[in-house]
Amino acid sequence: MSSYNDRYGRDVLTNSPHPKRPVSTQEAAVPGLVVEDVQTGYVGAVVEVDKHGVILEDRNGKRRAFPLGPGFWIDGKPVELVRPTAPAKSGRMVSASGSVAVLDHKARTARASRIYVEGKHDAELVEKVWGHDLRVEGVVVEELGGADDLAAVVAEFQPRPGRRLGVMLDHLVAGSKETRLADTVRRSDHVLIVGHPYIDVWQAVRPAVLGLKAWPDVPKGEPWKEGVLTRLGWRGETWEAWAHILGKVTTYTDLEPALLGRVEELIDFVTDPATDRP
Repeated sequence: MSSYNDRYGRDVLTNSPHPKRPVSTQEAAVPGLVVEDVQTGYVGAVVEVDKHGVILEDRNGKRRAFPLGPGFWIDGKPVELVRPTAPAKSGRMVSASGSVAVLDHKARTARASRIYVEGKHDAELVEKVWGHDLRVEGVVVEELGGADDLAAVVAEFQPRPGRRLGVMLDHLVAGSKETRLADTVRRSDHVLIVGHPYIDVWQAVRPAVLGLKAWPDVPKGEPWKEGVLTRLGWRGETWEAWAHILGKVTTYTDLEPALLGRVEELIDFVTDPATDRP
């Protein structure tokens, strides 16, 4: 594995207990740029820059204003947002998912239909790549909290015409627990349950993006994330490792096709204009 740095400038496989203090770099606040406010943890895409500062929009379509300057993160690295000086590029702009970016779009009221994914990491990865598309379409992505809650979530959601539910599960393969749980849910034309073959959504990130030939093999019965990090020699926290992995993902090309197809399928399902009307 080739070396890579976490947000504090420390290589994953080194044992230095004294990471370097991060130094902010300047970043132009261009539309579509996704940043995190350090103090509040608010994550959103730049939708407007005015004389007062920058306006960010989160994945639920909610907007907040912040002053330009330091105090933001991009992919786990500190940045100072500055006013753009160069004119916008002409021609089509492409979003991280590969779709044509829609600039200066107004926030759309969220659809009644929803997409659910298993956990926080799944939701963050979907937001990182498909966030622009989801905001344009008014689609909210929520967390199941685990596949064990699938039946209860579907029952509580009460899918019906104009209120579709799409669900993506990890490790949806023959004989898995997730497959057995999915089989207990009463299906309808308003529910779509899909899944990828990976034990954890981390595996949906192409190993080459992280300088790996392949994700380490972890014996059945051993916690997968912890087993992977042990085999990679990671000494930090699990959340730090995920922040690094997520920071390496910039476009859909960094993900495995098995995940790409399932997310696109869910977005198409909950935004189908022929079935989204009550």
